[in-house]
Amino acid sequence: MRKFTVTAALLGLTALGVVVPATSQAADTAAASGCGDKWGPRNGYMYAWDGYNCSGDQLIATPNTVGDWGTANWDRASSVMNRGYTGSLSIVKFYEWQGHAEGPNDGHACLLPGEAWADNLSDNRLSDGSWADDNIRGHKWVNGGCATNLT
Repeated sequence: MRKFTVTAALLGLTALGVVVPATSQAADTAAASGCGDKWGPRNGYMYAWDGYNCSGDQLIATPNTVGDWGTANWDRASSVMNRGYTGSLSIVKFYEWQGHAEGPNDGHACLLPGEAWADNLSDNRLSDGSWADDNIRGHKWVNGGCATNLT
């Protein structure tokens, strides 16, 4: 009788697993990995990775404004994170060109502290209309002045 009960219970659990759609399971797994795994308490840092979902090589991790990420890191960022403190200078402004250039053909976009991260820059554009993915060379901490925000 005990073998029958255990077998029936296992069959019931298996059937229950079939009822749960695979897409919701995949979404739960995706939400619990990548940028979410790297998020922690605010520490005043900005991070950038060359892969989507905060994966691949970490290009930069700094609490400072850096106008030039260096030629080895230019045009490689595909995901970014803002773990800066809220309040003054809590927005990260990313620049298409080194040196914080802000002319009419010099794109930029901001990552607000409430957004936390942009896990796929391929669906974001800079203020000049160019794509954000693989198109950033520097950043600075600002209070505002953003024509475009990353999501």
